[in-house]
Amino acid sequence: MRAYRIMPLRVGIDVGGTFTDLVAIDDESGALVRVKVPSVPAAPEVGVLAAFDALLARTDANAIASVSHSTTVATNALLGQMNLELPRLALLVTEGFRDVIEIGRQNRSEVYNLFVSRPPPLVARADRIPVRERMDFRGQAIVPLEPAAIEAAIDALRARPGVASIAVAFLHSYANDAHERAVGDALRAAFPGLDVTLSSEVDPAYREYERTSTTVVNAALLPLVRGYLERLTTALRQRGVRAALYVMQSGGGMASADAAADRPATIIESGPASGVIGAAALARTLRIERALSFDMGGTTAKAGTILGGVAQVVGEFEAAGRSHSGRAVRGSGYPVRFPFVDLAEVSAGGGTIAFVDDAGALRVGPLSAGADPGPAAYGTGARPTVTDANIVLGRLNPHALLGGAMPIDAACARAAIASLVPAMRGLTLDETAAGIIALIDDAMGKVLRIVTIERGHDPRDFTLIAFGGGGPLHACALAAELGIARVIVPAAPGLFSAHGLLAADLTVTGVRGIVADGDPSAADIEQLFGREEERGRAALRAQGVADAAMRSAREIDARYAGQSFELTLPAGTPFDRAARATLVAAFHDRHERIYGFASRDERVELVNVRSSAIGDLPKPADARPPRAPDARPLRGDPALRALLERRSVYHGGAGRLDTPVFDRARLLPGDRLNGPAIVEQYDACTLVPPSWWARVDSGERLVMERT
Repeated sequence: MRAYRIMPLRVGIDVGGTFTDLVAIDDESGALVRVKVPSVPAAPEVGVLAAFDALLARTDANAIASVSHSTTVATNALLGQMNLELPRLALLVTEGFRDVIEIGRQNRSEVYNLFVSRPPPLVARADRIPVRERMDFRGQAIVPLEPAAIEAAIDALRARPGVASIAVAFLHSYANDAHERAVGDALRAAFPGLDVTLSSEVDPAYREYERTSTTVVNAALLPLVRGYLERLTTALRQRGVRAALYVMQSGGGMASADAAADRPATIIESGPASGVIGAAALARTLRIERALSFDMGGTTAKAGTILGGVAQVVGEFEAAGRSHSGRAVRGSGYPVRFPFVDLAEVSAGGGTIAFVDDAGALRVGPLSAGADPGPAAYGTGARPTVTDANIVLGRLNPHALLGGAMPIDAACARAAIASLVPAMRGLTLDETAAGIIALIDDAMGKVLRIVTIERGHDPRDFTLIAFGGGGPLHACALAAELGIARVIVPAAPGLFSAHGLLAADLTVTGVRGIVADGDPSAADIEQLFGREEERGRAALRAQGVADAAMRSAREIDARYAGQSFELTLPAGTPFDRAARATLVAAFHDRHERIYGFASRDERVELVNVRSSAIGDLPKPADARPPRAPDARPLRGDPALRALLERRSVYHGGAGRLDTPVFDRARLLPGDRLNGPAIVEQYDACTLVPPSWWARVDSGERLVMERT
C-alpha cells in the first residue's frame, strides 16, 4: 500500500549525462517530491521511466496533472550517439541548386588547417532530387512548376525505396510557397507513410543555405524523435499516467509532445534550456535585474545571461557543432534557425577525467566518465575525476550521496587521485586534488566570461544563480574570480533544471521574410504580424490553450542597407509609423552599443518579422525542500539544530581546516552560517569558503556573500 498521495502534482523530468532528475510539486502547498536516478545514455527513456516508477511507488498516477520533459535525443542523434542512426533522407530542390547544402558558407572551423573537413551532409548527393521550377526573390514564378516535374520527382523517389523522410527546399519559397505546397501535397498523397518537411513551413526566411539546412535537420530528426516520444507516451499510459506531456524547446518555451514530434529541430537544445528558464523565473521572483545562471552537472557546465528576468535568446545556432573553451566553433555543425537560449557550455562536470599529458602537465577534460562507468568513488570506474578530487579534499561526503542512497568508496577516490601524484613533481595528494579543482574552475570561469564580458556586460553587476549537482560546490570560487559579490543556491539545486521545466510556458514562434522592392510600409508589416500571430494562436489552440491564456511578442530583424546580418529588436503593437521610428532609433542605439558606431544617416532595412505566441501554463508554488520532522521545534543556533559533523576540509591556500557540515533539511529561514562551512542535502552539496557567509532566505534558498 502506498505511503501517501499528493495531488495535483506537476512533474518535471530532465535527462542529464549522469543523472535523470524528476521533481513533482504539489500545486497547492509547494511540497516537493525528489527522484534522482542514473541516466542510461544508450536508452534515455529507461532512466525516465525508472524515475517515474520511483515516483509512482509513492503516489497515484491520477495525481499527476502534467509532465514536462527535456531531452537530448535530438542532439545525440545528430552527434551519432546512443546507437541512433539517422534515416535515409531525400531532398527536393530547385533545378541547379542541389549542392547548396554542401557548399554552405565559407566559414572554416579551423582556419589554419589545410585538411579541415566540414560536417558530412545529412543527405547524400544521389538523394538530392532537382525539380524544374523557380521563383525570384519577389515571389514571381520565373519557371512555372508543371505537373510533369512533380511526377518526375515522385518517380525518382520511388526509385529510392530506403528513403524514410523527405525535405523540400525550393529557391525563394519564403517569398511564395505555392510550388512547395503543390509538391508537398503530391508527396503526401504518393507516400502516405513518409514524413515530408517543407522549408516554407519550417523556416520561411531568406538565406538559402540556412533555410535548407534547417529543413534537412528537421526531416532527419522526425522519425527518431517521433518514435522516442511515442514510446515514452505509451509507456506512461501503461503506468496509468494520463497527464499531458510537454517538451522543452531550445528557445525556452514548451511544446506539446505532438507539436515537438512535428518540429523536432525546435528541441535540439532542449536539455540546457530548462535550467536557464528556471533561473530566470527565480530572478523575477527575487526582482534581480541582472543574473547569471550557472549549471554544473556530471558532464558539462553551462552559463546563461538573464536581463530583466528574461533569459537571453538568439535566433540561430549550429546543431552538433564543436566548441572551444565554451565558444561555439562556427562552421563545425548544421545551421538551425530556431530560437535558442544563448548559452556558453564547456565539458566540465563531476565526471570530468583528470590525467597527466605527455609533457607531464596535469590536465582535466574534456573526456568524462559520465554515468557509465562514472567516477572512481562510485565503485564502477577507476579513472580520477573532479568528483574524486572533491572527495579527497573533504568537500563531498566520503560515505554516501543522495541522502545515503548512493554509497561512496572514498578509498577508490583516493587511489584514483594518488595515481597522478608520481608525475606531479613532489605535489601531495591534497595539492594534486586541489590542482584538479583549480583547472576545472578555470575552465568554467571562461563560460561565465563569455556570457558577460564578451557580451558587453560587467560580471560585477550580476548575481550568480548556481545549481546542478556540482554548481553550489564550485560557485563561490567562480564568483570570487569574476568579482561577483552574491551567489544564490535554490532550494533543490541538483534538481533545479527539472524544476525549471515547470516555470516555462507553451511557445510557438514564427518568422516571415519581408519581401518588397524597397521599404515595406508599416501597414504591410502589421499585416504580416497579424497573419503570423493568428497562425501561432491556431497552433496553441491545437495544443489545448484557451484564447484567454494567450499573449504575443513581436520582434523585427533589421540592418543597415548592404549589411549581411541583422540585429533583432522588439517591435511595437500596433506596428505603425511611430513604432517604426522607435524601432529604427533603437537599432542605431544597439548597433552603437555592440559595434562601437552608428550610421544614423544610413537607411535601415527591415528584413524579417518574428512573432511568438505564448500560452500561459499553470505555475506550481515555489518548491520547498523536504523538512526534517524535528527541525521546526528546534529554533535557535543552527549549529545545535543542523550540525551533522565536523570534517577536515582542504581550502586552498588556507590548507585543511576543521569545517562544520550542516544538514540543509534542518536549516530554517533566517539562519546564518559563517564560512568555512558545508551544507549537505539530497541532491547537492554547497561549499561556503572561509571568506564567505551564507543565510537562509524566506524562500529557503541559500544566499552567499563575501565577508
